[in-house]
Order: sequence, then structure tokens, then C-alpha cells
Amino acid sequence: MQTTLSAHQQTTTHPPQPNTTVDYQVRRVGLADRLALHLGVALIAWSRRPLSYETRERRALHHEMYLARLERERAAERLLHTTVMLQR
Repeated sequence: MQTTLSAHQQTTTHPPQPNTTVDYQVRRVGLADRLALHLGVALIAWSRRPLSYETRERRALHHEMYLARLERERAAERLLHTTVMLQR
């Protein structure tokens, strides 16, 4: 079975409309609007900055505190295991 389709398709509008084309004008953003947008974005970025930066010493102190907490937790685990073993 062979079917041949035409390349041209007819489109009809009911009732027929007059052929009108709409010229859309390109709206450009003015210089003042662009400056206001950039200023607004800059203000938002500035307001979201960190209020204080963490120093190297403070980060090292955090790491030392983390290691000390791990050591305390391990000591508590050892104490718990030895206490359970003694109660048996």
C-alpha cells in the first residue's frame, strides 16, 4: 500500500479573517533601569556576605575540639565495655 502525501497543507479559518500582521516593537531597557538592576543585585550580594571570617587559628581550634570530643567518646565507650564485662 502506497500513500502519497502532499507537502502543502491547507489551513482555513472560519469565518475568514482579514490578514493583519502585528508589528511588535522591540522594547529596549533604558540605561537608568539597567543601572538600578545592577545596583540592586550588588546590594543583595553585599547583604549576604559573611559578617566575620573564620581565622586559621579558630579553624585549628575547632579541629582540636573535635579530636578531643572523639577521644572523650572513645574513653566513655571503653569504660562502658569494661563495666559491662565486670558485671557478667
